[in-house]
Amino acid sequence: MLRFSANLGFLWKELPLLEAVRRARTAGFDAVEFHRPYDVPVEAMHAVLAETGLPAIGLNTKAGNVAAGEFGLAALPGRGADARAAIDEALGYADAIGAAYVHVTAGKPDAGEWREARRAYLEALDYAAGIAAAGDRMILIEPLNARDAPGYFLRTSDEAVEIVRDLGRDNLKILFDCYHAQISEGDLMRRIEKLLPLIGHIQIAAVPSRREPDEGEIAFDRLLLAIDAMGYGGFIGAEYSPRKSVEDGLGWMRTMRKA
Repeated sequence: MLRFSANLGFLWKELPLLEAVRRARTAGFDAVEFHRPYDVPVEAMHAVLAETGLPAIGLNTKAGNVAAGEFGLAALPGRGADARAAIDEALGYADAIGAAYVHVTAGKPDAGEWREARRAYLEALDYAAGIAAAGDRMILIEPLNARDAPGYFLRTSDEAVEIVRDLGRDNLKILFDCYHAQISEGDLMRRIEKLLPLIGHIQIAAVPSRREPDEGEIAFDRLLLAIDAMGYGGFIGAEYSPRKSVEDGLGWMRTMRKA
């Protein structure tokens, strides 16, 4: 059965985060996920999750110095201490609110630093997975397309698979974002089927607009049913920019639930 999670880094961005959680419940989502919820005290977040009955399934590590163009820390050579601090913070928050996964963002290393960046990334992920295992939590890595995230370290599912297998941590998985994967690689149905044992979470948005998943070049009505038939038991994260209000654009979810 398909279950949908509202990504509150994209949906109801105009609202305070706690109110966005309530809107997600009213709109009929089954769970919520966050980008970086750290400005909200864990006690307040825990309370609103209990109030709504929605599980929080995941969150990202901090991006670093956004003003300087940073978009993650784990693959930045020489920033190991900062990466570990961000991981500690994210896992602590996840533990406090019961979130199942932490997405460790890689970042944008300087050109020519690929080998050193990969070594730094593996060290950070190994550190994260070791701590997360004690709390029965997953660590996720997400390939991002070069058009939306130029310079980002992790670009393709093949690169992600190689990293997961090199580390050999059972709780290190891939966050498969259909939007990014379609732009970078395509062949989504076969790719997901092949990678399913290594996928920890799936996200969706229309391509190329990154709007509701009822337009564009991906036939989500068929893709999501195929994913369900494959035996995927996780949530489908709605990570898109609404055309108007979130509520006005939720026809896609109602259609998928009927299917």
